[in-house]
Amino acid sequence: MSKKGYACIGLFNPKSPENVGSVMRASGCYGVHSVYYTGKRYDLAKAFYTDKNKVHLEIPLIGVEDLKNTVPLDCVPVAVELVDDAKSLVTYKHPPRAFYIFGPEDGTLKKHITDFCRETIYVPTNGCMNLAATVNVILYDRMAKGEDFSNH
Repeated sequence: MSKKGYACIGLFNPKSPENVGSVMRASGCYGVHSVYYTGKRYDLAKAFYTDKNKVHLEIPLIGVEDLKNTVPLDCVPVAVELVDDAKSLVTYKHPPRAFYIFGPEDGTLKKHITDFCRETIYVPTNGCMNLAATVNVILYDRMAKGEDFSNH
């Protein structure tokens, strides 16, 4: 019997439709099941949405008030944030059912979000990456480590 995994993404107040479109594209590439977002900035700009591959037809993109109340059953909430006590992605073991939460490109995750996350991870770099690059790296790492338990 093969393990079946589940990965979804939460975006805290994403900055632009370009960011969200790029996250949706990465989600389609790596088998993400759903994407949730909070905040009003994307809602105001979504008419300019850049999902050229129309991934939103396969993967739900859902606006929510609170990411904490959105964590799917049995998913481990994982904050992705460049902070001192975060675990390096290099040695991180991804949970089979993960809800990865990313902050905005022009800010950080708020304490009320990192507090409910079971773990906080970061991508070791010489600077900070943009949102789409970070999502791609996290999801690729999950797949490369053989921890994407979906049936692809």
